Amino acid sequence: MPSRPILLSALAAAALLAGCESLQRTDSFMGVITPYRIDIVQGNAVTQNQVALLKPGLTRLQVRDILGTPLLADPFHADRWDYVFMLRRPNTDVQRRGVVVFFDGDRVRTFEATELPTEREFVASISRFKDVKERKLELTEEERLALPPPVKREAAPAEPVGAVREYPPLEAS
Repeated sequence: MPSRPILLSALAAAALLAGCESLQRTDSFMGVITPYRIDIVQGNAVTQNQVALLKPGLTRLQVRDILGTPLLADPFHADRWDYVFMLRRPNTDVQRRGVVVFFDGDRVRTFEATELPTEREFVASISRFKDVKERKLELTEEERLALPPPVKREAAPAEPVGAVREYPPLEAS
């Protein structure tokens, strides 16, 4: 019969190894260290602005110019293109959006879309910086008048400055 210290050591080792398996099921190591998780972006980012350009009668090439290449163009359903967008981020809900375009031959018959964001809403939804204020891109007339006048610089000399070199002709005459 094995001695008690060996038996106790074997039971302790089994208990520790059982605990290791449970650590792999969590997102953190003992609740302290969490691994980095990347954002997973899949598909076509389609916005309201793009779908507003779609209308029945457009050709497949025109749809591709507006929405991009479809994520799914099934050869068994050649009259249908699917545009799907999915964003998975740690500790947030999965964002899913989709547009389905139906064709009659080479022309758009109809299309369906889930609730889509505008371009600004889309950028705000994927941005990690939520506290960034909207940047001002143009000066007002008062700000433009308050600027100092531009500094006048002297014109560059008309003739080149530097050593003048004379080269022999390339062909012997």
